[in-house]
Amino acid sequence: MRKNGFVIMWQLMKLVTPLAHIMAFTIIMGVLGFLSAIFIMVLGAMGLIDLLNLPTHLSFSTILTALVVLAVARGILRYLEQMSGHYIAFKLLALLRDKVFTSLRKLAFVKLQGKQSGQLLSLVTNDIELLEVFYAHTIAPVMIAILTSLILLTVFSHISLWLAFIALLAYLTIGFLLPVFTTKMAREDGRQYRELVGEMNDYFLDSIRGMKEIQLFGNENERLKEINQRSENIDKAFLKIKLQEGKVRSYTEIAVSIFNILILFIGLILFYYQQINFTGLLLSVILLMSSYGPVIALSNLSNNLLQTLASGERVLSLLSELPDLEDVENGQNLKSADQIIVENISFAYENEAILSHLSFTLNKGQILGIHGRSGSGKSTLLKLLMRFYDPQEGNIKIGGIDLKLINTHNLRENIAYITQQTYIFNESIYENIIMANRQATKEQVVEAAKKASIHEFIMSLPEGYDTKVTELGNSLSDGEKQRIGIARAFLHNAPIILLDEPTSNLDSLNEAIILQSLLTEKANKIIILVSHRNSTMAICDQVIKIENGRVS
Repeated sequence: MRKNGFVIMWQLMKLVTPLAHIMAFTIIMGVLGFLSAIFIMVLGAMGLIDLLNLPTHLSFSTILTALVVLAVARGILRYLEQMSGHYIAFKLLALLRDKVFTSLRKLAFVKLQGKQSGQLLSLVTNDIELLEVFYAHTIAPVMIAILTSLILLTVFSHISLWLAFIALLAYLTIGFLLPVFTTKMAREDGRQYRELVGEMNDYFLDSIRGMKEIQLFGNENERLKEINQRSENIDKAFLKIKLQEGKVRSYTEIAVSIFNILILFIGLILFYYQQINFTGLLLSVILLMSSYGPVIALSNLSNNLLQTLASGERVLSLLSELPDLEDVENGQNLKSADQIIVENISFAYENEAILSHLSFTLNKGQILGIHGRSGSGKSTLLKLLMRFYDPQEGNIKIGGIDLKLINTHNLRENIAYITQQTYIFNESIYENIIMANRQATKEQVVEAAKKASIHEFIMSLPEGYDTKVTELGNSLSDGEKQRIGIARAFLHNAPIILLDEPTSNLDSLNEAIILQSLLTEKANKIIILVSHRNSTMAICDQVIKIENGRVS
């Protein structure tokens, strides 16, 4: 469901609460800065009136002194406003990035599987960066425009209530009605532009990762053609936004001209009927003509808000998205993980049944093998044990405690889970292994690598364990990545090890070394192996064959 623009702005503004005192300082500096600029023009008009020997409340020397003071003050006040405004913006961007990362962590494993990486990349970079415009150039200008306009309306009312009414119409039209109208007109264009950029990121990342396959099958021209087409679509969407910006400026200039003519016309009528004197007429016209700055700033905001609101909506939607399962934080910690009991569990993804009435018991010192064809539910069972999902029927217990009652962080500490695809970070091989246990020593990292049959390969590299892996691990084969993943499992040293197709990319020699390591480790652990290989199943104490979600 699409959110109203004002709702999005209100939700973004609530994030400013911890920095409200600095925002107040920014607004005060902005108001004083605009008043300084406006009254430079007004004082100039008063100086002209004094030269014409018309009555003024100030002497010519006083006016000159005030002009110099206001000119200097304008520069200082503007600097302080911009400095504090940007300080708030960058502090809040850091806060938002922290919130987004925390939200992504909570949504990981389940909901993030349905999100495209390019869209997420666009969100955590471009979208959050665009919100700097909102925090540094939107919130304060809105308040500055409101407060400055109220002060100026008070000045107008001392000259004439009629002139104050015209000034009020001018400020409302330019600062409120035009931005609301134009933003509503082009809101969809801003949202579409952000989505197209996200989709382009997806497609481009996909093209880079699959460059080898694209070249092998001769799809370079088709891929390049599609990238160019998507780029043209982005350009068209951006052009719509720029055309809208041009319309906004045109509407604003027309409105300014109309109200300038109107106040001059009404002022002349009031002067003719002696409702105001010449000084009041001149000052009111000069005052209005020089006071559009704050409200024009609001009108121009609509140009940036087209993209900012779309970005804000995407960021806020992610922050408000709830995980399928909330982390358990006030439950129980495992005292021992010496037994796993799966009792009559059934699980389905939406309407697709995956597991049906599955039961087994596994004790410390045992290895359970799970065998079955692709899509039979083998990997799903491991995800249930990790509590990425809850079964619709039955329950799972570890150490006699129901999985739903175990603190999530404690549960993950007690399980080493290695998936089919091992992600390799753009760090050294040593960093890629030790991430599984930051308290481990260098000797323990080496020992884990030996158990995973990857130590000799690492030592053959020019810089050994300090060798930096290229982005996405492209400098390593699938088998090498898999063995690094297994080394992580050994280093994690958890009492439960879950391995999903751990040897699918390995030759028989490396598989035998790793299986022997698992046999050595099993005395103090519970190990569950998912594999389609009969050779892997040979080391298991129990083997469960799953067919159509049931134990065969």
